[in-house]
Amino acid sequence: MTTLSVRREVGEFKKRYKWMALVAGISFALLFFRLIYLQLITHDRWSAEARDNITKRVRLPATRGVIRDAKGREIATNRPAFDVYVTPSLLKLETLERITWLMGFDERRTEALKEQTAQIPPIRRSHLTLLFSDISREQMAALETHRRELPGLQIVAKPVRAYPYKSLGAHVIGFLNEVNADDLKQLGKIGYRVGQSIGRSGLEKTWENYLRGRDGELKVGVDVRGREFQSSSSKATSNAQRRDPIPGRDLELTLDMNAMRSTERAFARHYSGAAVVLEVRTGRIRVLYSKPGYDLNEMAGRLSKERGKELETDPYRPLIDKTAAESYSPGSVFKPFSALAALEDHLIDPITTIFDCPGYYELGGRRFRCSEAHHKADLRKAIVRSCNVFFFHLAEQVGMDRLARIAKDFGLGAKTGVGINEATGFISTRDWYLKHYNNRFRIGFTLNETIGQGNTRVTLVQLATAYAAIANGGTLYVPQLVTAIRAPSGEIIEQFEPRVRRRIAVDQKNLAYLIDALFGVVNDPAGTAFEARIEGSGVPVAGKTGTAQVAVRNRSASEEDPKQAWFYNRSHAWFVGFAPAEEPELVAAVLIEHGGPGGKNAAPIAVQILTDALKKPQE
Repeated sequence: MTTLSVRREVGEFKKRYKWMALVAGISFALLFFRLIYLQLITHDRWSAEARDNITKRVRLPATRGVIRDAKGREIATNRPAFDVYVTPSLLKLETLERITWLMGFDERRTEALKEQTAQIPPIRRSHLTLLFSDISREQMAALETHRRELPGLQIVAKPVRAYPYKSLGAHVIGFLNEVNADDLKQLGKIGYRVGQSIGRSGLEKTWENYLRGRDGELKVGVDVRGREFQSSSSKATSNAQRRDPIPGRDLELTLDMNAMRSTERAFARHYSGAAVVLEVRTGRIRVLYSKPGYDLNEMAGRLSKERGKELETDPYRPLIDKTAAESYSPGSVFKPFSALAALEDHLIDPITTIFDCPGYYELGGRRFRCSEAHHKADLRKAIVRSCNVFFFHLAEQVGMDRLARIAKDFGLGAKTGVGINEATGFISTRDWYLKHYNNRFRIGFTLNETIGQGNTRVTLVQLATAYAAIANGGTLYVPQLVTAIRAPSGEIIEQFEPRVRRRIAVDQKNLAYLIDALFGVVNDPAGTAFEARIEGSGVPVAGKTGTAQVAVRNRSASEEDPKQAWFYNRSHAWFVGFAPAEEPELVAAVLIEHGGPGGKNAAPIAVQILTDALKKPQE
């Protein structure tokens, strides 16, 4: 090799060496700055992640607040339940078989459990995983007895919602179930996690933020295999960190479960209906009853798909709250408001204004029927005997907008603020008909409105508060369900007084006349509810019956049983009244779906409920 070539190679090497040195220097500088970044700037973050890698977290569920009735009876409470968690990386096949044997599982369920655990991804196998939820006490005792033989297993106690009254008051109380993916998108930011429950209906939903409490957490140190550090180990220092759960607040209601039970007995022979009982001078609700209902314990986590389908397809609609969430044509229980519309504007004289009732009212070649020929009738007789023809004549003088104004003044066709899911109802006006009927208005619309038919729709809660306003002199209350929020210790955190929605400008003489007519409905021999009165009860009742027609269901015999068709084509039976008539304390609104005549079927239930509530001592 020549000297020239050697020098050339040495020069080339020196050039390459400089570049290699530069690259190495930059690399070491980057590593140095990276170490500074990790050790100083982001130390807290990586230190926390390192701790998490040797930390097992166990959620400590908060105890949900208890719901009690006005007498302190527990309506919604909590019972202890036990969940089984395992660390899959520590769960050997023979351990799993031992667990299923202790739990009393058959071979089929054991094999299904093996498949379930085998599908857990590797990244999750060192984490606690829920294996069984809400096991029985016998199963829990068997597992605890052999705990030392079952590495990786942990039993966690948790409170589970329980409803001692089962289906009674189901719609107003409501139920819980587990949060789903959609819930977590909205609620994950405020602490909801997979496996937690949330109020889905009724008061459980409305008062969720007060009832739920806040979960705690237990952190336990574990080794690389997911096993807890032994207390003798040097790693046991600060092994467990605990944040105690904060229990939810308790609710105290206005409901009286004894009165609810009495209402349930009164409805025993009817398939479907509802009742509301509230205090005339406070608006506090004693009874909110809808039939049929459902077992809240079943809805809160043990509802099978078959049972769920059965509830959804039941023709009596057990999932619908008929007291507030459904609206109906009120029929003749609307007539007192039609009467007030005429009296307040001095369109009739209650004594001298008399209309003839031949049993029908003829308009444009069409006959609007009455229940019978009442002949000469004044306003009182028309209310006592529920004469449609009198109110048809009244409609011509009053007009639809006057009817709508007085009905809305008494809260009909608008939400009441009861605090659970409720329908709005509907009170039509002349403008509404002009808009929806090609700018054409017929007097027949007003005739139907004045007797509570046509497009008029109200809820039971609306009618109860409206009749309470008649009975108390014109004060419309917000119906009340919750009287107080209490701490678990029993201390009152917040108390709620009755709230006045509005004071209705109405002549007290007109109300007195109306109350006298309503008294006659139950107590005059010609009254439509005379047969419903209870002799010698000492509780005089005033009220109004209603028989609201329904749209006829046109179905072929192959689609529907003839007996069912007959039932569903019957009118709804109504009665709304208050007692004692002279100094009213309670008002009751009763609806029997497809129950037929209101005086025959709804009135006896309402009178019985009011009598029981006012005469029998409540425990």
